[in-house]
Amino acid sequence: MDRLIAPGKLSGTIAAIPSKSDAHRLLLCAALADVPTEIVVGEGELSADIHATMACIEALGGTVTATADALRVTPINRAALTAPVTCDCCESGSTARFLLPIAAVLGASAPITLTGHGRLPERPFALLCDALRNGGATIDRDLLPIAASGGLRPGEYRIAGNVSSQYITGLLLALPLLGAPNRITLTSPLESRGYVDMTLSTLARFGVQVEADETGYTVPAASYRSPGRIIADGDWSNAAFWLCAGAISGPVTMTGLSQDSCQGDRRVIDVLRSFGASITTRDNTVTVSPAPLRGIPLSVADIPDLVPVLAVVAALADGETRFTDAARLRLKESDRLATVSRQITDLGGQARIEGDTLIITGRPILAGGKTDSAGDHRIAMSAAIAALGCTSPVRLTGAEAVAKSYPAFWHDYDRLRQK
Repeated sequence: MDRLIAPGKLSGTIAAIPSKSDAHRLLLCAALADVPTEIVVGEGELSADIHATMACIEALGGTVTATADALRVTPINRAALTAPVTCDCCESGSTARFLLPIAAVLGASAPITLTGHGRLPERPFALLCDALRNGGATIDRDLLPIAASGGLRPGEYRIAGNVSSQYITGLLLALPLLGAPNRITLTSPLESRGYVDMTLSTLARFGVQVEADETGYTVPAASYRSPGRIIADGDWSNAAFWLCAGAISGPVTMTGLSQDSCQGDRRVIDVLRSFGASITTRDNTVTVSPAPLRGIPLSVADIPDLVPVLAVVAALADGETRFTDAARLRLKESDRLATVSRQITDLGGQARIEGDTLIITGRPILAGGKTDSAGDHRIAMSAAIAALGCTSPVRLTGAEAVAKSYPAFWHDYDRLRQK
């Protein structure tokens, strides 16, 4: 689907949607718990990735029932998993990487196969597969579709911390089920620590207390205990698009964003302050207003998902911005080093890649023009924010990609534009 996005202003107040990252974790913990759990996610359409996790839970024998503002999860009956099962993870990397270690536990009696679509079958799983094989599971291959069987055994699991925090989350979710304590040892420094911290927080809410130290995690043998009713965090990752819009054309006020959230992407407000944006916070509300913007140096090792929209801010800031430690952007829904750079240049900006660094030289205004989402939800949403700083319309190909994480994005965009 093509969408023509006219230049203009965007301002007003908007509530944060439920965090996709938090919802994935809550759903899987609820599926492994002792009794049903109600997860409050608010009204509105859920993202395609969350639907993928829900469908996988149901394939494994649990149920997920939607009410007006919540999801009621009935746990998986582990004893009933005696026949082969296939779980379609669609295009959700979180679903697949979180679920694979769980499948390696639940597949003790019969194999559980994970499949996927889009770019997901090309995305890496090898390090996680090797860790699971070393733990006693049978993993038939390193790319989707992957069949897991044989069952894990308790012990030490060694894995790199700088490839994907999703690998570590998957192990943290699975290992409490093994009936004895386990150890996850990191063989390299941990990146995207905030996402792992979110997992630890979610586990604690379900009664699983993991001990973290400088080199890894000690995971107890534990039963997941449902809290009964639990509320999903507001989504800082998707809020970043509106907050960056506030810095460019605002002001924009967002509600429902916890300042105490474990989400690493809450750093967006600190980064926008560094760019020069005017920011005020109160309770769970954040307001971002325009101010003169200047380029900055920024390591994105812990916040890779913010790069597409921060690149738009950089393209409209005075001077040069260097996004360093960006290698993992190549392994996302698109090669985001390439697609972010191309989008900025498509719209008349200056961007280049040097090794694992994205370098953007800002200018007061962009030209506009035609650009492609490359099937990547964050690239599509970034194009919409970039249009606010263009002299001519932006024609976006693949605008429907936003459904992966934010189905109501275009509705909300138009609503803020109308104000």
